[in-house]
Amino acid sequence: MANGSPKHHHQLEAKRKRLTWIAGVSGLCVLFYVLGAWQHSSPLTNLTQSITKADCDVSNRAAVSSNPSTSSSSVALDFDSHHQSQINNTTSVNEFPPCDMSFSEYTPCQDTQRGRKFDRNMLKYRERHCPTKDELLLCLIPAPPKYKTPFKWPQSRDYAWYDNIPHKELSIEKAVQNWIQVEGDRFRFPGGGTMFPRGADAYIDDINELIPLTDGSIRTAIDTGCGVASWGAYLLKRDIISMSFAPRDTHEAQVWFALERGVPGMIGIMASQRLPYPARAFDMAHCSRCLIPWHKYGWERTQEDLKQEQDAIEDVAKRLCWTKVVEKDDLSVWQKPLNHIDCIASRKTYKTPHICKSDNPDAGWYKEMEVCITPLPEVSSSDEVAGGAVEKWPARAFAIPPRIRSGSIPGITAEKFKEDNNLWKDRVTNYKHIMISTYPRTYDLIHAGGVFSIYQDRCDITHILLEMDRILRPEGTVIFRDTVEVLVKIQTITNGMRWKSQIMDHESGPFNPEKILVAVKTYWTGEKKRKQKE
Repeated sequence: MANGSPKHHHQLEAKRKRLTWIAGVSGLCVLFYVLGAWQHSSPLTNLTQSITKADCDVSNRAAVSSNPSTSSSSVALDFDSHHQSQINNTTSVNEFPPCDMSFSEYTPCQDTQRGRKFDRNMLKYRERHCPTKDELLLCLIPAPPKYKTPFKWPQSRDYAWYDNIPHKELSIEKAVQNWIQVEGDRFRFPGGGTMFPRGADAYIDDINELIPLTDGSIRTAIDTGCGVASWGAYLLKRDIISMSFAPRDTHEAQVWFALERGVPGMIGIMASQRLPYPARAFDMAHCSRCLIPWHKYGWERTQEDLKQEQDAIEDVAKRLCWTKVVEKDDLSVWQKPLNHIDCIASRKTYKTPHICKSDNPDAGWYKEMEVCITPLPEVSSSDEVAGGAVEKWPARAFAIPPRIRSGSIPGITAEKFKEDNNLWKDRVTNYKHIMISTYPRTYDLIHAGGVFSIYQDRCDITHILLEMDRILRPEGTVIFRDTVEVLVKIQTITNGMRWKSQIMDHESGPFNPEKILVAVKTYWTGEKKRKQKE
């Protein structure tokens, strides 16, 4: 009786209708799929004829598809349109001409003619004074005639080609101090200096007897008034990186020599503005014979003033709360305090300089210096390291810095730091593959990750690329990471700068919208002036 009820009969009817509806829809889907496949199954010859009629270039596509085994990381990706339509003529390459040879040593923000217009007080005229937009050059800075590829490290520590830095002034002026010698077609750097006649290596050994240089506690150093950077050059084998800086003055080539030797260096001066570094950036500061003493008018010192200036330096050091750790012969070692607890208390004795009140210690770009002590982060005890102690090298390279661990840098957390470490581990591995397989003759490298996406709407990227070309040696390499649209714009410009380039996939594969553009500056040099006049 129950099986024959009207309710049960109604349920069976509903199931039958549902199955019929599903079967009908499935049948229609299959039918439309078959019709679609039949409609688009025209012969390959017809497809080729259609492409030919559209005036498209299929040669590049065929070349890529014919070798499917090629690694995606080494295949040059082509995002250009290949039709022959006239509309594409608007993207023609703008060829940049070479500048006159008189600009071979041009440094935009260190132009001596422009500098003379500025105040000579505190040598402000030797600081950075950049050209206006109307003064920017739209040409390629030529390398000196007969320019040669620099010696590879570590040979470059001791030798540089004369044709690359055609200046003999230092070899004459500093002959007695044994800074630099001319030997045929090259310079030789004996390692001598004003205060190390036995050589920089022996001088560094003397310092090492006073303070430990090889236990990893000192990794970064700054060298004031660097000469030809022999001190920094010989520190490298002790795993210490030195930033050598000096102004562009009568010895204008000294920073140039440092860079040619493969030693970090920058044109800079302690005048009215801070150096472009955050607070607590260096483990050690070096001043050989205090050629540039650390006080207001130090850059104008003379030999006769040495004793008086040395006393003034020591007085300032005490007021800064520095402690003289050791002194032996011509060496004096001063140490900055762990924190400012005692320093703040000492202001009752030393009225000047005072502790800066409203100051961002990490501000460096075009920040006026003040006559006050940059405060260290607050601590709870006298033996606590202000800001936190950093790890010894090499553990420091991947350890979470105290600034990040404490949360004092907005937007950067310990987790993000770890993620960034892993990200760059993969990127560097990929770069090694790209560089070795594609451009084996790479001596200098610039890396630009997402830079042009940030600045493309704020400034003309042409000027950024021309500045890259200026500081990049012939056969140097630039790696750009950005979106395809931005990289195509960059490639269009660099094609007119005598660069060779190709776009490659992201290390994670072809489906990542971020791509890699590897560009190499080709070798070319300027002509001698006498040839240009003919």
